[in-house]
Amino acid sequence: MDFQRYFKSCQGEMIQLLKNLVELESPSSDKKAVDQCISYAVDKFKKAGAKISRFPQEDIGDLYLVEYPKKKSADQEEQISILTHLDTVWSVGKINKMPFYLSGDKIYGPGVLDMKAGVVMAIYALKILHDFNIPLKRKIALFINSAEEIQSEPSERIIKDLARKSVYVLCLEPALPGGALKVQRKGRLVIRLECRGKAAHAGNPELGVNAIEELMGQWHRLKTQMTKQITMNIGMIGGGEKANIVADNAWTILDIRFWKNTQKEKIMNFFRQLKPIHKGARITYSIESLTPPMEKTLASSKLLAKARRIAASLNMKLEAGKTGGGSDASIASGLGIPTLDGLGPDGEGIHAEGEYLFLSSLIERTALLTQLLCQL
Repeated sequence: MDFQRYFKSCQGEMIQLLKNLVELESPSSDKKAVDQCISYAVDKFKKAGAKISRFPQEDIGDLYLVEYPKKKSADQEEQISILTHLDTVWSVGKINKMPFYLSGDKIYGPGVLDMKAGVVMAIYALKILHDFNIPLKRKIALFINSAEEIQSEPSERIIKDLARKSVYVLCLEPALPGGALKVQRKGRLVIRLECRGKAAHAGNPELGVNAIEELMGQWHRLKTQMTKQITMNIGMIGGGEKANIVADNAWTILDIRFWKNTQKEKIMNFFRQLKPIHKGARITYSIESLTPPMEKTLASSKLLAKARRIAASLNMKLEAGKTGGGSDASIASGLGIPTLDGLGPDGEGIHAEGEYLFLSSLIERTALLTQLLCQL
């Protein structure tokens, strides 16, 4: 069956579904909003013949597992897992300043590329498999994350469990600009560093211990650990009370990125060995979140080679590259499971107001996803 031709004939419906998902705004921190968006998508998966399992959550949107077919056949002992998410970085109301619209081959809107288009791809891939009763070698297990942008322990546990049960893991995050898959990703370590000192009158600073000065000194120490491979961003900072009081507290939240686990260990060893610079100061740190790097592995390289052969049958060429951003694919890859990331459509502007994707890429990637599910 010519999947590209079929999805081209469905592109009007696909655009409308994508529009509906984008206009159901779903910021990670708004449980009610993200639940409404995911519930809408789940209903579409049900109509495509999938079994739905819901994992209720108190602090984040509910998590869902979509399994196809509902009942696996005797020769479907193995599974392929698909990773998606419907939460975005955009707050409710952003759609008014950043409306969904189509201009030529480009589709714009908040979250359109990252990654509501990936969910549209998955819905239509399962729909064609169901409508035409296309046989599969393996069962499909698709996870819908409600908190990918902010990370959550419940999500990570489910992803690890799915990955361990899977032969392959496919992640529908957007492709790199130009269409390349992502075979390497930076890991991310978010650390809160706090310094305590002693308050005193600014007229007699020698009687106090300035926590802000201590924090600045520690930051300069940390900068010596940075290289082209390890980068750091000071995302938030605060401390002190008034200009005429020696600050007795200061804090910062750091976003540290790295390509390899060995680099992560280097950073962690630095923090474990931290000692105050100023007498009387105290230092503590805590890990706010940790995303492992997606390192290039032999298992994933073999899967990429298979995907390239399948893509070639569709007259598509798959390139591969790397990115500094993290994704749920890193969790699966870190367990040694063959993983492909960036299977979503081509576009640009992730987390930016000009976010868009190419409609032609959405059609091509949906055809590729369907072919992968049939042949892997």
